[in-house]
Amino acid sequence: MSENFLLDQRSVAFAEDYVPAPEDVTTARRNAIASDAPAPSNGVTTALTFLARVLDATAVVEIGTGTGTTGLALFEGMNPKGVLTSIDSEVDWQLEAKQAFRDRKIPTQRFRLISGHPLDVLNNLRDAAYDLVLINADKLEYVEYVAQAERLLRSGGIAVINDALWQGLVADPSDESDESVIIREALTAVQESEMFTSVLIPLGEGLLAAIKN
Repeated sequence: MSENFLLDQRSVAFAEDYVPAPEDVTTARRNAIASDAPAPSNGVTTALTFLARVLDATAVVEIGTGTGTTGLALFEGMNPKGVLTSIDSEVDWQLEAKQAFRDRKIPTQRFRLISGHPLDVLNNLRDAAYDLVLINADKLEYVEYVAQAERLLRSGGIAVINDALWQGLVADPSDESDESVIIREALTAVQESEMFTSVLIPLGEGLLAAIKN
């Protein structure tokens, strides 16, 4: 086999759908699309479930609630007593997320939905207190979110950056759009930090996972 062999689109699509997401996650994703909210791919949601399960996560921070798709995926893998703290500036999206969690019969004491600017809220959360931090909000603040994730995570906790290959543009060095530049800077910050060991996974629009050493 050639050293330069790359997966074709059929193989990538197969990987995306290899593990089907639960029906409630699939429904939430459809609702997100209808609400013009972030709608992560099936592969991204199942990867989030996997990571939360590996960690037996009891404390998770989600930067970007959306309409609840990623939250439901995280709950699927979290410890049954785990608590999700989810932050978003879009109140309407959070109301949809709250309803999705209620429909899933997730006890209200297991989630905190905080409406506000994420960077303002994150400053109020405790250092080294969380198992997983999902970064899935304003692309132009990804560098700051990475710094916050490093502070918030316990040793062995995992930071996850969604849309790490945003719209196929991050890998194009000629693309100088603001989002691409900032995401590249965020990826570089993770890669160069002695605090993280990372992997970049080509699911959805790219998923970077970095464990805190």
